Amino acid sequence: MDLLIKETAKLLKESDFTIAFTGAGISVESGVPPFRGEHGLWNKYNPEVLDLGYYLENAEECWVYIREIFYDFFADAKPNPAHLVLAKMEEAGLLQAVVTQNIDNLHYEAGNKEVYEFHGNSKKLKCLKCGSVYDVNEVDLESLPPLCKKDSEILKPDFIFFGEGIPHEAYSNSFAAAERAKVCLIIGSTGEVTPASYVPRTAKQSGATIIEINPEESMFTSQITDIHLKGKASEILTKLASELF
Repeated sequence: MDLLIKETAKLLKESDFTIAFTGAGISVESGVPPFRGEHGLWNKYNPEVLDLGYYLENAEECWVYIREIFYDFFADAKPNPAHLVLAKMEEAGLLQAVVTQNIDNLHYEAGNKEVYEFHGNSKKLKCLKCGSVYDVNEVDLESLPPLCKKDSEILKPDFIFFGEGIPHEAYSNSFAAAERAKVCLIIGSTGEVTPASYVPRTAKQSGATIIEINPEESMFTSQITDIHLKGKASEILTKLASELF
């Protein structure tokens, strides 16, 4: 492992354009549960509450569960060492962009500035009628459902529901970065969710070296990964940081 860490650090130092592609695994250590898998949220909750069609007809009912999942259950999650290392890498010029499947805002809170949120952000609420966007801290979630201050329409969390498309800017920025990448770090993603999982594949097709940080093998491992650093995100990235800084 130590040799792989040193080899990875060398590749990162030599790369002039590196991206990190992050999934649920990087935030699990911050107390944010994944949606899928053995301890996933969909084992406890019905995914229908995040289906756009169902939501539009049953917004008041859905908001009871949305508040519990996203604003009671892990609202106090903080960036962990893995997030902080990525922020330090960007500050040092060793990381040019983070493409994340996560909606928890932790990359921004850690200090990263160039973050493409493929699935949106749970810390923002949006009015589907007038387009107004609110920070969740501006909105009273004690009284459900939350309403737009301009037109009294029900606000929706500004992340992607089932049946919604990927935000255009995040999509185009993510794939443009993937095409430029010399190194792509995959951190905590199983590779099961499309079209997000096409981002590292695009990087690979464009000639990037793929470095995967995951405790177990993923759908990427045998297909596109060049170096698999097996372990938790914070553990591996802390080791990498000791070689980089």
